[in-house]
Amino acid sequence: MTPPRTALVIGAGIAGPAVAMALQKAGIEPVVYEAHPSGADDLGVFLTLGSNGVHALRVLDAAEPVLALGFPTPGVTLRNHRGRRLGSSRIGVPLADGTTSQTLRRADLYRVLREIAVARGVRFEYGRRLVAAHDTGDAVHAEFADGSETYGDVLVGCDGINSTVRTIIDPAAPAPTYTGLVGTGGYARGVAVDVEPGSYEMVFGRRAFFGYALEPGGEVWWFANLPRPHEPARSELEATTESRWREELESAFAADRGPLLPLVRATPRLLGTGPIHSMPHLPLWHRGRMVVVGDASHAPSPTSGQGASLAVEDAVVLARCLRDLPDPVAALREFEQARRPRVERIIAQAARVNNAKAPGPVGRVVRDAMLPLVLRLTADSKALRESYGYRVEWAAPATTAGFGGGA
Repeated sequence: MTPPRTALVIGAGIAGPAVAMALQKAGIEPVVYEAHPSGADDLGVFLTLGSNGVHALRVLDAAEPVLALGFPTPGVTLRNHRGRRLGSSRIGVPLADGTTSQTLRRADLYRVLREIAVARGVRFEYGRRLVAAHDTGDAVHAEFADGSETYGDVLVGCDGINSTVRTIIDPAAPAPTYTGLVGTGGYARGVAVDVEPGSYEMVFGRRAFFGYALEPGGEVWWFANLPRPHEPARSELEATTESRWREELESAFAADRGPLLPLVRATPRLLGTGPIHSMPHLPLWHRGRMVVVGDASHAPSPTSGQGASLAVEDAVVLARCLRDLPDPVAALREFEQARRPRVERIIAQAARVNNAKAPGPVGRVVRDAMLPLVLRLTADSKALRESYGYRVEWAAPATTAGFGGGA
């Protein structure tokens, strides 16, 4: 078969620009179609890009502008609601030059990846909401809500956890799974926190989970996970005012030690408030010439710290497969075989951590007794090395054995 020369990339968040740059590097011309009239610059709060994600961006020659916008966060200290230190953990396997995981604003990552892609000649079309796509056998025919249509050799769904492409590939695809947590966060100044810049503190509160990091300029970046057994409906979320969210945070962390409530009170505006979902197992990642990547196919909960990194890894691996295997269908099959075991293992690990965030009185006692030992035993564990030590070598041929590996 003729190797693909054009690609329709659906979604301009994190995965979309990364996929476009990787495909371009592989000699495939991408066009990115975004449903919103502009970028997603106002969505979310902040994220951590793992050292494996930094490496994947370096394969695309796109890492340095990203690193300039964040700050190193090599590890995390965990505490219980009384302020007792339970232990610490690395959140990265440093690269050869010492670069480790980085924390940055989600909007900054969206923006800089898009700017790099545009500077390289990638075309972005906004206000183009995909409504249908059909594999014609030798191309993909895409239809948009504005009545327009286009063709490409392959179609890549980078449209996030509520993916349209996912349901086009498989109308019976499962919906994202609610994790039992609602998240929010923000940025605060003027609150003294006894941590080094770049150091993460995670607190297992009595009723909820809280994390924060001190940015080198003195701003504290924080997030909170509030347990709710039933997912709030959209109408409920829309009707909940910010003052009501603040009341809920005040109640959730009232009995916990540390700067949790002062940080909430010093935050001008809460951001990213809403239920947290994951996509632990999607039966079909691809059909014919269409495929989903990133959160559209395998969204971990934010607990993993790997969502953005896995999306960039996907971009590089997908481009390698399409570069080296002339049959697009075979290339997409190889992509899934190379990626599925890794991403589902990380998703499962994150789900286990979510279960520890609000375990109840007996569970808290067991967790506080066992976690210090667990953290010591896993300080340099195989799981950590597999998660953060994964490296994709662009020059290697696209075979399953040639992807990644621990540091």
